Amino acid sequence: MNNIIDKTVEFVKQTLANAESGHDWWHIQRVWNNTRLILQEEKADVLVCELTALLHDIADSKFHNGDETIGPRIAGEFLTQEGVDPAIVKHVQAIILNMSFKASLGVRTFHSKELEVVQDADRLDAIGAIGIARAFTYGGFKNREIHNPNIPVMENMDKESYKMTTAPTINHFYEKLLLLRDRMNTETAKRIAAERHTFMEHYLEQFYAEWDGVK
Repeated sequence: MNNIIDKTVEFVKQTLANAESGHDWWHIQRVWNNTRLILQEEKADVLVCELTALLHDIADSKFHNGDETIGPRIAGEFLTQEGVDPAIVKHVQAIILNMSFKASLGVRTFHSKELEVVQDADRLDAIGAIGIARAFTYGGFKNREIHNPNIPVMENMDKESYKMTTAPTINHFYEKLLLLRDRMNTETAKRIAAERHTFMEHYLEQFYAEWDGVK
C-alpha cells in the first residue's frame, strides 16, 4: 500500500506543479490529511479513500472547459499503469466523478462510504479560514468582484446554474460554503465543520461592518 501511495503523491505533485493555488498540491495534501483524520473514527476502505483524496483534483473540470470526465480518466490511466486492482480503479474513478459540490446538485447515481469520507475531507477544506482564503484566491483568478450588493444571491441552484455563475466571491459563501456544514456525511466531519462554519459567520459579520464603514 505504501508504495502505490508514494508513487501517487509524486505523480500528483508533478502534475499539479503549476496549478492555481486553491487547487494545488497543498490543497491535495490537506484533503489527504482530512481523509486520514476522518478514517480514525469512520470505517471505510483506506486505500480507496487515500488514492481518491490524492487524485480527486488531478484535472478539475473548472480548469478543463467543464469536462468532468478528464479527471477520472487520468486517475484511472495512472492507477492502471501502476497495476492497481481494476475494482479499486473503478471505485476511485466513480468517487472522483461524483464527489464535487456541483455533482451533488444533479441526479446522484453512485454512493459509497468511501465517497462520503473523501467528499467530507474535500468539503472541510472549502470552509473555515482556509476555505475563505481559497474562495478569494479563485475569485481573483477568475477576475470576479469581491462583493457587489446589487447582485443577489442565487438560491437553490441546479448543477448547470452553479457551473455558469460568475457572481462575486461573497455570494459564493451563501451559494456553497455556508451550505456545506449541513451536507457533511460523517459524524466526524460534522463535528469539525461546526467550528469552521461559525468562523465564516463571524468573518462575514466583520466583512459587512467594514464594507459599510461602521467599524
